[in-house]
Amino acid sequence: MSLPISKDSTAGLILSALFGIIFGFLLNKGRVTQYNVIVNLFRLKDFTVMKIMLTAIVVGGVGVFAMKGMGLIEAYQVKSANLLGVALGSAIFGVGMALLGYCPGTGVAAMAAGRIHAVVGFLGMLAGGIVYAFSYGWVNENILSVAAMGKVRLPEVTGIPAIAWWAILFVGVGVVFYLLEKKFTTSEGES
Repeated sequence: MSLPISKDSTAGLILSALFGIIFGFLLNKGRVTQYNVIVNLFRLKDFTVMKIMLTAIVVGGVGVFAMKGMGLIEAYQVKSANLLGVALGSAIFGVGMALLGYCPGTGVAAMAAGRIHAVVGFLGMLAGGIVYAFSYGWVNENILSVAAMGKVRLPEVTGIPAIAWWAILFVGVGVVFYLLEKKFTTSEGES
């Protein structure tokens, strides 16, 4: 069984736009389109962004896992694990996020919310994408091929079943949420 709406159909495009608007609205309601909320994550003062990201990972991951189990999708779309590329890309992403105060999704949502300074970041994202596209051949040969593991998932690498990884993720996220709430409750009580 496959999903009745193709991502390339008119209905698929309309649904994608609708869900994108809803996602942007929710990002704004979650306050992650505000510069200070993102910067304060890096200052270890506000963990709103971390909570939203961890929640999205768990909900999205469980959703994909469930859809695969129900036969709604045939296979996972696994990207190649290019460790050097991921490390360098993460460093560039982190520096950009700390300097700008937005990630790509929150930057676009911030622009839609009327935050003009987010346009600078959006232009930087476009410029970075263009540079990457034009340098992809060199990057692929000299960076992505270093420490490349191919299309692997944690269950294959570790021998631990996928359901156990989901349990570990659930417990880990629960512990992180508990510790963050405990820290903030304790800190607020002492002031």
